[in-house]
Amino acid sequence: MKFSKQQSIIPGYSFTLGITLTYLGLIVLIPIATLFIKSAHLSYDSFIKIVLSSRTIAAFQLSFGASLIAASMNTICGLLVAWVLVRYRFPGKFFVDALVDLPFALPTAVAGISLTYLYSSHGWLGRYLEKTSIHVAYSRLGIVIALTFVGLPFVVRTIQPVLNNLDRQIEEAAICLGASRWQTFIRVLLPTILPATLTGFALAFARAIGEYGSVVFISGNMPMRTEIVPLLIMTKLEEYDYAGATGLAVVMLCISFLMLLTINTLQWWSQRYRKIIH
Repeated sequence: MKFSKQQSIIPGYSFTLGITLTYLGLIVLIPIATLFIKSAHLSYDSFIKIVLSSRTIAAFQLSFGASLIAASMNTICGLLVAWVLVRYRFPGKFFVDALVDLPFALPTAVAGISLTYLYSSHGWLGRYLEKTSIHVAYSRLGIVIALTFVGLPFVVRTIQPVLNNLDRQIEEAAICLGASRWQTFIRVLLPTILPATLTGFALAFARAIGEYGSVVFISGNMPMRTEIVPLLIMTKLEEYDYAGATGLAVVMLCISFLMLLTINTLQWWSQRYRKIIH
């Protein structure tokens, strides 16, 4: 009996796989490994002292808390924006669609300067907000706004293709069977778009955690109040404390990985649950 060798769909599979692994190793694995190696120069007591200092804990709380709030807001608003762009026709739709990608093309430093000028006490919006005792610039609220600005496109562009491919006849069938609009959304639409929504949330959250340029201008960079972890790492680098900077980076990397792993696990569970239902 003769066995024929199965042909690979992609020509040169072994060659392309080798290039892929080499590229990921050079771009991702080696830099991450360097962080762990450099941080290993710290003694256990020095590492604990840096990580558990009041300034570091305040920076971590602000970074992850503001990122979580911004990603949650982007998930809700991004879903609405994607729904409007897919389901409705209105004047200027192509302009609005292109405007969503503006945070991708705009340098983050430019975005930070623009937001600071807009929400400062003499800015177009800030002068009116301060009359109601709402301070945006140089506050935690300004950080959340900056992170929301840079993360919105990730949610919209992740959900939009799913809504484009969604069969509207399924919604019509649900309505014909007596389902209300809310029931149609919860039982028909939400299970379909939930994996993409979780992916968009994870991307926006990951983008917000590592953001520096747009936040450094609008935050005011006040220790214990408006100082984020990336800024604290930059401060240690300017002080030539490379071991301390890499130690903070390792902690941030581990926490981010665990949170993203949890989100991906929830996404996998939602996809599996959807397959079981169908």
